[in-house]
Amino acid sequence: MLLDLINYKISEEIMNNDLLVGKPLPNFELKTSNNNLLKDTDLKGKLKLIFIYPKNDTSGCTKENILFSENIKEFNKLKIYLFGLSKDTVESHIKFIKKHNLKIELISDPDIKLITKLGSWVKKSMYGKEYMGVERSTFLVDQNNIIMETWRKVKVNGHVEKVLNSCKNLID
Repeated sequence: MLLDLINYKISEEIMNNDLLVGKPLPNFELKTSNNNLLKDTDLKGKLKLIFIYPKNDTSGCTKENILFSENIKEFNKLKIYLFGLSKDTVESHIKFIKKHNLKIELISDPDIKLITKLGSWVKKSMYGKEYMGVERSTFLVDQNNIIMETWRKVKVNGHVEKVLNSCKNLID
């Protein structure tokens, strides 16, 4: 409970100040669905888009992953590497990718370290109960690992198109 409160305070501070645009991508070292260890330093020199979603195989998250996968060629044309990020395990990611024929690499953050650093571990409420959970968010990060653009409190419908159009405008 105390850890949740500390994580919430960190996330709340980042969210309220919206300090991430223009700041470096936080340091991380996490496993991916390809069973590779991915570090923030591995991503230098590449444009990347990281979308955070709550949970594999739930309706909204599945739809979002499928939509990003369906548009991967458009992101590839812009030389943008796509990554999905959730607190699911690598094993869960592998099953999720196979089940839905996804074309993107998924990053596993079971200890919610990067998710928290990106301000996406937030207080939520459902049916009058408050709890900590993942907020659907997307981040465009430049070749120097500087965050260029953020999308918060994402609604799945229309999001991929919105992000793609924004990326085209930013990169042109």
